[in-house]
Amino acid sequence: MNRMNRSLFVLLLFVQLAHQINAADSSTNISQISNQATNVTATLTDTNAAVEKEYKELLSKDDEAQTEVDKWIQENNQFKAKGAGVPDADLNRRILQRFEPVRKAYEEFIEEHPNHAQARLAYGGFLNDSSDEAGAQAQWEKALELDPANPAAYNNLAGRYAESGREGKGFEYFTRAIQLKPEEALYYNNFADALYVFRKKAMDYYKLDEQQVFAKALGLYSNATRLEPKKFLFASSFADTHYAIRPFPAAQAEKAWTNAMHLAQTDLEREGVYVHLARAKMLGGRFPEARTQLNAVTNSTLSVIRSDLLKNIDEREKEAAGTNSVPEGKK
Repeated sequence: MNRMNRSLFVLLLFVQLAHQINAADSSTNISQISNQATNVTATLTDTNAAVEKEYKELLSKDDEAQTEVDKWIQENNQFKAKGAGVPDADLNRRILQRFEPVRKAYEEFIEEHPNHAQARLAYGGFLNDSSDEAGAQAQWEKALELDPANPAAYNNLAGRYAESGREGKGFEYFTRAIQLKPEEALYYNNFADALYVFRKKAMDYYKLDEQQVFAKALGLYSNATRLEPKKFLFASSFADTHYAIRPFPAAQAEKAWTNAMHLAQTDLEREGVYVHLARAKMLGGRFPEARTQLNAVTNSTLSVIRSDLLKNIDEREKEAAGTNSVPEGKK
């Protein structure tokens, strides 16, 4: 029984008890009637606690399955890099088999508790991770119907709408999610991603030019990094957006990438940032520094990017030497 229904039930119970009091003779013990209401309320509370315990167990099953599948994918990618690994079709079948009992558990829980908004929200996330976008959308929409002030539902639906051709509604829902929970960094980052990717639609929707849309996205990314200053993904997204700004703000970009470098968790992330720092320095006309920066890039995964960037640095340096300036707008 959800909170609203439980409150209504208790209210009706007290009304019925009041009628009993009015109809009772002088021997009626009013405290006994009051205790009946207290006992019913306690029973409802215990029932709700049991439901929430069951819900948390369901989330644990989901997390366990997701963690195991993520491990399979990472291991298979590592094997593929060495010329081994299983075909994607075989891995996908194995993943679907692992997810099936979790899907069934969600369906059984929701069938028994159809008004549990958080379960609908979680099941939508599970379906989305399982590539069932339509099913995810249906669950998120039901969650929002049950809990119209749920910011996560707005955020999830915003992404879904933007990706399925309803960009305007997506922008509207991202805005609503942030209004409801302005301290959530993820919402700013997701909104910025949508504006950047669907910038043409954003230009029409907000009546802005492309640079103004990029500036809006940059501001949202900045808020995400302010709210979660230690998250590499947010820091790198913020830094990367500087490439879209004209004229290119080399100093600001280099500062942003330097900050991202301090947050990198792996050697590959760190060397990827070195590549970006070299590019930012190149675009700022600091060619020797850019070339020196690339000396720190040794990971074979980045070898092609490193080689191409070195060539680009050489070309730009020659061109700049011939014109005594850095080629404008050439990124």
